[in-house]
Amino acid sequence: MNSWGSLRTLESALRSGHWPTLAGAWLHLTVSFMVWVLFGALAVAIGDDLHLTATQLSLVVALPLLSGALSRVVAGWACDWYGSRRTGLVVLGLQLIAIVWAALSGTEYVELLAIALLLGAGGASFAVAMPVASRVYPPAHQGLVLGLVASGNIGTVLVLLLAPRWEAQLGWHGACGIMAGPVLVTLGLFALVVRKESPTRSAIGGAWWRQAWGMVHVPPVYWLCLVYGITFGGFVGLTSFLPVLLHDQYGSDPIIGGAIAALCGLIGSLIRPVGGYVADRWGGLPVLAGLFVVLALATALAASLPALPWLAGLLTVTIAVMGFGNGVIFQIVSEWFPKDIGLASGLVGAAGGIGGFFVPIGFGLLREGTGTFVPGFLGLALASMAAALTVSSALRWRPRSVAQTSNAQGFSR
Repeated sequence: MNSWGSLRTLESALRSGHWPTLAGAWLHLTVSFMVWVLFGALAVAIGDDLHLTATQLSLVVALPLLSGALSRVVAGWACDWYGSRRTGLVVLGLQLIAIVWAALSGTEYVELLAIALLLGAGGASFAVAMPVASRVYPPAHQGLVLGLVASGNIGTVLVLLLAPRWEAQLGWHGACGIMAGPVLVTLGLFALVVRKESPTRSAIGGAWWRQAWGMVHVPPVYWLCLVYGITFGGFVGLTSFLPVLLHDQYGSDPIIGGAIAALCGLIGSLIRPVGGYVADRWGGLPVLAGLFVVLALATALAASLPALPWLAGLLTVTIAVMGFGNGVIFQIVSEWFPKDIGLASGLVGAAGGIGGFFVPIGFGLLREGTGTFVPGFLGLALASMAAALTVSSALRWRPRSVAQTSNAQGFSR
């Protein structure tokens, strides 16, 4: 198919649903990810201001990722029971509270940790934006649409690029204050353009923890949680911790470190819809097996800690592969769990956030214990190779209704 044909296909796919809702979901995720990774982008300045150790600073960076992961489960359930639009507005409101608190206070370490926990509301956006877009598009275009929405993790790129520059002019408290503007604008636009929908289930007597607990025990769900914990956890955890890693290992200026992290995050974000599109055409499982092998090789090479230009190239490849994998995995989620997309997105997304929590914590603790970042990269390589070995098991774990179908090219999904 030539480029014009591809563009017409893309236009037709976007017109098959409600594109203003798709745009609103993308904006929600983009700005929320800026909030979610804000402390990672300002980590060097925060650490210098409060005189934090490597472990303390890694906890400040990682806590929003952990709280965001856990809140995704609640947000995903709320989307199914109370409606995605209403849930999305609440999530943005919590982010605004966290931003204002950080701008006006946050002078003590314990208080900083509390703010970091509340910033996790930015991570909850994922469990909102995905069902918002999914429910206004037909099944044939779910991989593409969810990939487009999920490319909103480009918000990590924007904040890593901009926040250090804001901090240089206004200090890290002022940089947090600037973020209140985008959050307010997004809150207003999301309320205006996103299509109102009825909850897919009655909220009466709906105990979200019972629903989540039941779904966690389904083998395909916990397998998807495992692999997404590596791809998305690696993406967001490594990207948010990268300015600290480059500063400690290579003495990079925070602005330069933020720019390198932003470049990695940009490529990883833009390639995510490609992963969803490829999975739509070829099936997610065949693609995923090879992807994890490539990821293991890239992270193993990065463990050699070469000169900065070479490391930057390896990190770009690593994070790009992770971003591609994120798109593939959520194509599988949408295909396997179309009736529970909110809760499934929340659970799988939560696993990704938890993976993101362990990446900076692991790198920080291992750096402080061994004096090098080598064990952190080797750990990612081993986890990726282990994930590659599990893909064949997923062929028998997937839901029976999916196992009985295959795509036009003959690849089993």
